[in-house]
Amino acid sequence: MGLDVLLYWPNIIGYIRFLLVFAAWGTYDTPALFVLIYLVFIVLDGVDGWLARRLGQTSKFGAWLDVVVDNLGRGMLWGQLFKWGWLVSAVEWCVFVCNHSSRGDHWKSSFTSSPPLIQAIMANGKTLGLWVVSGLHCLPLWLYLSHRGLLSHWLYLPVWIQAVGIVLLVAGRLLALLVEMWCIWIHVKHLCSEESEKKK
Repeated sequence: MGLDVLLYWPNIIGYIRFLLVFAAWGTYDTPALFVLIYLVFIVLDGVDGWLARRLGQTSKFGAWLDVVVDNLGRGMLWGQLFKWGWLVSAVEWCVFVCNHSSRGDHWKSSFTSSPPLIQAIMANGKTLGLWVVSGLHCLPLWLYLSHRGLLSHWLYLPVWIQAVGIVLLVAGRLLALLVEMWCIWIHVKHLCSEESEKKK
């Protein structure tokens, strides 16, 4: 396995998603185009992982690329939505560095000794994990639609449903933040234990 990994189908989807980030950024002020492009970006995030497992094309590069493209897409949207949006993106990048530097492409399966809530969130295909992923990916898009009045004009959602949507997605994002803080803490402990090993 060499550079042929770069042409694995899931990674090609990753490159397409990378281009979609810039397309979405360029169409931010054209809601119909932006929403369509960003939705395709989100959907393809599920497709690449499924395809990697289906075709037996999982790779360290693919795992790395997937998280990089996710962070770029969400960071772009958070940065456009709020002046403080960079902070959300900065936390996500910090977690990326922590997870991939010490655990590599197996970071998702390294939560067996974590507290039960963290394990439940990170369990594949479980309700809690899906809620967290919705908070990660859908909250910024929901906020975009809300700020532009599109939840009312496009989807005809009553204000109370819009508010419930925000509350549920914010709760999912806060659960994600809990996992992110755990990952940072574990990495800090790992770095400190390396230092004490060196001194011995």
